[in-house]
Amino acid sequence: MKRNLFGFLICLLLALVLYYFMLPPLNLTSPSFWLYLVFMLIVFLVVYTVSNNLFNYHHRLEINKLQIGIFSSIFIIFALIIVINFILSPLFNAKSYSSRIKVEEGYSFADDIEEADFSKIPLIDKDSSEALGDRKMGEFTSWVSQFYVSDLYTQINYNNEIVRVTPLEYASIIKYFTNRDEGIKGYIMVDSVTGASSLKTLDKGMKYMPSALLFENLARKLRLSYPCTIFDDASFEIDNDGHPYWIVPTVKYIGVGLKKEINGAVILDPITGESKKYTLDEIPTWVDHVFSADLIIEQVDNWGEYRNGYLNSIFGQKDVINTTDGYNYLVMDDDVYLYTGITSVSSDESNLGFVLANLRTKETKYYLAPGAEEYSAMASAEGLVQEKDYDASFPLLINLNNKPTYLLSLKDNAGLVKMYAFIDVEDYQKVTVSDVSLGIEAAASKYLKDNNIVNTVQEEKTITIKDIKTAVIDGSTYYYINDTENNLYYTSIKVDKTFLPFLKKEDKIKVTYNVGDIKEIVKIER
Repeated sequence: MKRNLFGFLICLLLALVLYYFMLPPLNLTSPSFWLYLVFMLIVFLVVYTVSNNLFNYHHRLEINKLQIGIFSSIFIIFALIIVINFILSPLFNAKSYSSRIKVEEGYSFADDIEEADFSKIPLIDKDSSEALGDRKMGEFTSWVSQFYVSDLYTQINYNNEIVRVTPLEYASIIKYFTNRDEGIKGYIMVDSVTGASSLKTLDKGMKYMPSALLFENLARKLRLSYPCTIFDDASFEIDNDGHPYWIVPTVKYIGVGLKKEINGAVILDPITGESKKYTLDEIPTWVDHVFSADLIIEQVDNWGEYRNGYLNSIFGQKDVINTTDGYNYLVMDDDVYLYTGITSVSSDESNLGFVLANLRTKETKYYLAPGAEEYSAMASAEGLVQEKDYDASFPLLINLNNKPTYLLSLKDNAGLVKMYAFIDVEDYQKVTVSDVSLGIEAAASKYLKDNNIVNTVQEEKTITIKDIKTAVIDGSTYYYINDTENNLYYTSIKVDKTFLPFLKKEDKIKVTYNVGDIKEIVKIER
């Protein structure tokens, strides 16, 4: 009896200590829950064995049914997880994995994406924001010794301004205890358009932070408030009044850790510690980041890989596509969108198109826009100034003159933006670089002039086809149309590959076209 009570108390104490540090959700679908449980079984086995032999005066190592049962339980846990996850894997559920995200086909890039407004384009990327934020922090000597700047730098739409925000953190354990009464009274904001940086001070300090200890640690505060909830990575945001919050998406799995999905979010006030749990349709509109970029890309990859079954993704690979390496953000209509290219599984140096995904709602659209893969475009820009050894940032996708165009920055070894580059998505040989001192609008004008691109005027009209001919140029099919009023038009199969091949004489169609002697049709409606 004495040894059983001793062993039980030791196990209970170790369980609480381990839970305090591991913070696993009490949820059967969480891998960390089962890891915690297996650790505890091993701890119990060790404590039981030691205490059992400690009170055994003959000091004989005994293995009894309980110990065998613990060994068996650990084996059964691992075996069941492997079997269940295998049954629920893409091998048997390819269609379910491909439908994790609903990808709608974007109808018209020019219609859906507004013409670039260079006063609202976030040219300052995360790396440059970090350099600017650190420099701003260095101006506050009394703060530098106590805090450091977090590397989060969340890009958000703040009252129609595109900015990155990141909190300060306690510089060390000692700094935590010497400052915990007042908390952290500031965060860094960097304007992603102009590069202006500022340290925003708060009347009351933030106490519930990742660098805080004890029960003010953010992860511990969340776990004790929501013991059964699985959390994704927290992002730091501010509301329209500049008040800071932690946005912590909540996760659900099938099996154990499979098919990760976001089903809501917890919004926690780091000053008061108050929090509220929201479902997806309840999340306030000022929140910009609910779905992480990595999760969106994972789900888009599943959509592209498993649409025609698992075996096809391995062997035939018919119509198998995936995302390119890298992504960037666009800000539209008070929301932040993830942009990434789509390429064939053969990983050539061209894109088939790109996706835009709303990081708050997960609304995702796929636009067909064959052209250069992002890293090919970056290499093309770097090649024009190779003697300067500049590094290209990952491109932004913009609508310039109603065409998808890459815009990127060229930075020196210190991370400072020195030049801008514009690159035609369809033909990455059309690239223009311009010194940053001339301004972004001057760079855009130079690009249009260098490539003989004139600003287009579009009109819309219903026409009747008098004659239609086709020609194949550089592997693409083009259609040449003469209407009953003797106007001449041309268009590419890429505009509407499901409708154009079936056009014939006397058909009436509604077209949107670029004005000119021979009019380029950019949109067709039945």
